[in-house]
Amino acid sequence: MFRSTYISKINCITPIGDSLTSNWKALVAGKTAISLHQVGRIPAFYTAKFKDSPGLIASGFTLLESLLLQVARPLIQGEVLSDRVGIIISTTKGNIESLHHGDTGQAGLYTLAATVAKALGFIQKPILVSHACVSGLLAVTTAKRLIQMQQYDAVLVLAGDMVSEFVASGFNAFQAMSAAACRPFDERRDGVTLGEAVAAAWVTADPGNAIAEIVGDGAINDANHISGPSRTGEGLLRSIQSALAEAQLNSTAIDYISAHGTATIFNDEMEAIAFNRLSLQHCPVNSFKGYYGHTLGASGLLELVLAIQSMRENMLIPSAGFNTQGTSVPLNILQTLRPKALQYVLKTASGFGGSNAAMVVKKI
Repeated sequence: MFRSTYISKINCITPIGDSLTSNWKALVAGKTAISLHQVGRIPAFYTAKFKDSPGLIASGFTLLESLLLQVARPLIQGEVLSDRVGIIISTTKGNIESLHHGDTGQAGLYTLAATVAKALGFIQKPILVSHACVSGLLAVTTAKRLIQMQQYDAVLVLAGDMVSEFVASGFNAFQAMSAAACRPFDERRDGVTLGEAVAAAWVTADPGNAIAEIVGDGAINDANHISGPSRTGEGLLRSIQSALAEAQLNSTAIDYISAHGTATIFNDEMEAIAFNRLSLQHCPVNSFKGYYGHTLGASGLLELVLAIQSMRENMLIPSAGFNTQGTSVPLNILQTLRPKALQYVLKTASGFGGSNAAMVVKKI
């Protein structure tokens, strides 16, 4: 029988907060990280970016590496990093901007993971998860399963991505960028807003000091299109079904959904259909992307961290940018900050290539 898996420590750093505490205060105050920025040769567009500050960059490291080290250190403080402790890093682009400077070695994704793991003092080699926009959530799932298999007793999961000229150009090519700050699930939504962030979670078999238990997960690829999701939400639906089955729960047990909510026409419509097919249309739903933008490989973990914090605080954060229902089937989109007792939370993620992931966590 597989052993239970818990999350005992969480953290995040974003353009509006250098810790989980400061980010939570910003969300409660309704503060957004999104504003106009110039990135390389691309005309100014709305994004959530860290301010250029030499103080953010540690000597000998890139900005992303520095932020990953900063978000991780509070979680490993007091922990013995033996060979029973693993490290998983999620990113989709890593140090891709290094290619602008001709540094092909530093641009490698695994080079980033190895650099961070070594700097933190891990014995085990890092595991890299790079699977489009489900990467952050899939990294937590991978940690859970490795602990269940008794390969590790604990795993540090890190996630991060930056908004580079390369990344922005790619989304521009897909014509997927919003003209203003994104509006998830709203009738006037017109695309994604990109964002930068790092996040961290300590996943463990030890229930002591646990704040949440991972009770179920699922990851199903619908293989619909290189960038477009299944119009019926089939892959996401089956991912959620898998998570609920492992958790031995009916959908009625879910108290709150932290959706992927990218604010593209097809993603939000697909999620709404999947939630309705599972009779989750009355469950409170939000998307954090109206505050932070789409942080790519960091989004799944960042939003899981914030969803767990919502559960700890028994507080629901409104979905920024939402005013009028914009999907063909109804959802209970959060529009105001309000208290609610939360026990079970569902986090979803979807990405290019038809990838989907879902996770159910239980409050401890």
